[in-house]
Amino acid sequence: MEIDTQQRDGVAVVACTGRLNMVTSPHLRGELRSTVEAGTSRVVVDLSETSFIDSSGLGALIGGLKEARQAGGDLRIAGPGQQILTVLRLTNLDKVLRPYPTVEEALRGW
Repeated sequence: MEIDTQQRDGVAVVACTGRLNMVTSPHLRGELRSTVEAGTSRVVVDLSETSFIDSSGLGALIGGLKEARQAGGDLRIAGPGQQILTVLRLTNLDKVLRPYPTVEEALRGW
């Protein structure tokens, strides 16, 4: 998995490319933690190039959400594919991690 973080108007956009699973999720968790600790508590995770997610990947996203909210911000996800949407719905995490169709839509309202 490749992770690329860019700043856009005070929001960190973290783009993930590849599979988000038990092998790669620690990298995302670390990137989200570093981003929030560096002072950017509003985060969008771009999943448009993420082909797969498992429970470890969900854990990394929930951990990032918790850290962002504790710092006074929030974490949003953007562009999830069908497999990711299905996993979110089956776990009812689509209520907590509301999926946005695009990064641009996730950035609106901040």
